[in-house]
Amino acid sequence: MGLEMEPMAASIGVSVPVLRFLLCFAATIPTGLLWRAVPSATGRHLYAGLTGATLSYVSFGATSNLLFVIPMAFGYLAMLLCRRRAGLITFLGAFGFLIACHVYYMSGDAWKEGGIDATGALMVLTLKIISCAINYSDGLLKEEGLRDAQKKYRLTKLPSLIEYFGYCLCCGSHFAGPVYEMKDYIEWTERKGLWASPIPSPLLPTLRALVQAEAAIIISGLGFSGWSDSTPPKPKWDRAKNVDVLGVELARSAVQLPLVWNIQVSTWLRYYVYERLIQKGKKPGFLQLLGTQTVSAIWHGLYPGYMIFFVQSALMINGSRVIYRWQQAVSNSVLRSILAFLNFAYTLLVLNYSCIGFQVLSFKETLASYQSVYYVGTIIPIVCLVLGSVIKPARPVKPKTRKAE
Repeated sequence: MGLEMEPMAASIGVSVPVLRFLLCFAATIPTGLLWRAVPSATGRHLYAGLTGATLSYVSFGATSNLLFVIPMAFGYLAMLLCRRRAGLITFLGAFGFLIACHVYYMSGDAWKEGGIDATGALMVLTLKIISCAINYSDGLLKEEGLRDAQKKYRLTKLPSLIEYFGYCLCCGSHFAGPVYEMKDYIEWTERKGLWASPIPSPLLPTLRALVQAEAAIIISGLGFSGWSDSTPPKPKWDRAKNVDVLGVELARSAVQLPLVWNIQVSTWLRYYVYERLIQKGKKPGFLQLLGTQTVSAIWHGLYPGYMIFFVQSALMINGSRVIYRWQQAVSNSVLRSILAFLNFAYTLLVLNYSCIGFQVLSFKETLASYQSVYYVGTIIPIVCLVLGSVIKPARPVKPKTRKAE
């Protein structure tokens, strides 16, 4: 089969493994459509898992599914045997296994040479396994004092093996995401909650998403996220949305970037890392942001370029917050507009400077790139942070409503 695919791969300028991956990735769309025709919930769970395992085998080979079984089994055993600590145990175990695979495969080097392996799919699977275990642990907690996301996604009972199998390997997101929650997956498969009534046609949003990772999730129906508040109401398909290209290019603040790029992973990091690093009664700060970005860097791979990029992004976001606070503190509309433009320009400059590490990966090449522009994208955020600690604008006073006498 490899010899038969070589001319096709050569004609589009990719390697045979990459072509095989692309064909399997495209196959997730009709596979997701056919999921809607499976008659029973058990059948849909099995269909989701078996089609994901089959496409993984075709794309990456037999060893890929063996690679996936290890963290899947570890996470399920943790939930079965130690519910109270299942989230923490699974986080450490699944991330540890992912790190070992990153070290062994060094996928970034393979990608540069036109190769591909199952590490990318394992990255998505790792997030799903961890969130499932954490939500099962949260099911023991009382709702009082829980954050909204915890209340929404907590699991009060252990998912069955068939449910877990389908959730982990569901082909619509198995290759490149987006990540979704176990509770949503179960309700979608059993046609409860949002999916209890017939949902609108996913054809148009699927066509819009064909060039992105979420098309298979949308056409299967899992991407449906409810109705808008407009008149008449319009269907929303945000559950699978992974990127807002214009939102990235026109972001008015670096704080907005996690909301428009790799959206579902950013949401996962917020729910399962950032918010859980915040101590009760205290406000989040730079350390929580840095911890979250470090986890994101390790999740992507153990290349210096990833680590440098995400540390840079923590500086970038905090520097942008400083400019925004200045912007909100001034009452002069012209000065406020100038500060808003400066925040936009700052975000554009520092983002494009920082992301070179994500592309070249090596420490030497990243520093050489930064040095070529005199480290401007590192110096400016640090200057903003220093100035922010010195120039602390007064918070705008909110008008108080007068009590009725």
